[in-house]
Amino acid sequence: MKNEERIESQINKLEEKYKNSGQDLSSYLDGLLYQRYLTYWDYIHLDTLLSLQVPRTHFPDEEIFIMYHQITELYFKLIIHEQKQIVDDRSQDLQFFIEKVSRINNYFKALISSFSIMIKGMQREQFLRYRMALLPASGFQSAQYRMIELYATPLENLVHLSERDDFSSNESIEELFEHIYWKNGATDKATGEKTLTLKQFEIRYTPRLLRIANQVKGNTIYHKYLQLPETSRNNKELITALKELDMNANVNWPLMHMGSAYRYLAKENQEIDATGGTNWKQYLPPSFQKIIFFPTLYSENELDTWGKQWVDHIFNPANKEYKEQD
Repeated sequence: MKNEERIESQINKLEEKYKNSGQDLSSYLDGLLYQRYLTYWDYIHLDTLLSLQVPRTHFPDEEIFIMYHQITELYFKLIIHEQKQIVDDRSQDLQFFIEKVSRINNYFKALISSFSIMIKGMQREQFLRYRMALLPASGFQSAQYRMIELYATPLENLVHLSERDDFSSNESIEELFEHIYWKNGATDKATGEKTLTLKQFEIRYTPRLLRIANQVKGNTIYHKYLQLPETSRNNKELITALKELDMNANVNWPLMHMGSAYRYLAKENQEIDATGGTNWKQYLPPSFQKIIFFPTLYSENELDTWGKQWVDHIFNPANKEYKEQD
């Protein structure tokens, strides 16, 4: 096809596309004519992005702390982007499912491998000083991570371990949400009352999280898996990908936080409180929470020993990886 014929064909297609818009093609072509050339910095809003780091102290490493958490939240957004596509899909296409879960795992692996920035990339002395200017803010308040959990598995799988046997899918979303595991980790250790960190978070995000939980009721990623034809459910590649997601989200990612907390908040058998007052030694260990997105994929022994080997590794006196450098 000659260039002139190709252009004429494209114009005809554009006329067909815009004929029901209320404007003729000529108006859209005028807009294209007047439009500025797109630049990289305008497209990704680079100047805005680079202006979002606003330290509250003069310590240089605080800027590292801010940027790393911002990067983390962008990865969480990518994960949710893929989760929504799985939840919204009605095709039951096996390869589509595998592709999306694999993408999520890639995002998690990037996050997990980058956590050395938090573990080894800041001076402990600086952190212990500037952290006091951040009270009562806490990474506990990451709403996107809570959304990841809600999209992944039914709420009854997220109830605190000590109460999980008392609840089933027959309970209301609101009742289950009230007993979700992470609320237990943000209670005052002395009084048992909710910390300010949790109170702030609940006021800001509870309506949104409840809305998502109701939207995906019976339609989480786990439900999507269970609804697949039997041959698809037994697909080894899919099962491996889902188990890897479980391990990444519920063992490896908390483990990285354990390493960071152990380096910065524990020294010579003395525990330092987290900025939000969360009980990190009880809240972070995978074996204490036993949050498992896809429980039917595991044996009884795997369920019983979930995450235990990782916690043993962290608190093993011979493990020097996360301890303070001399």
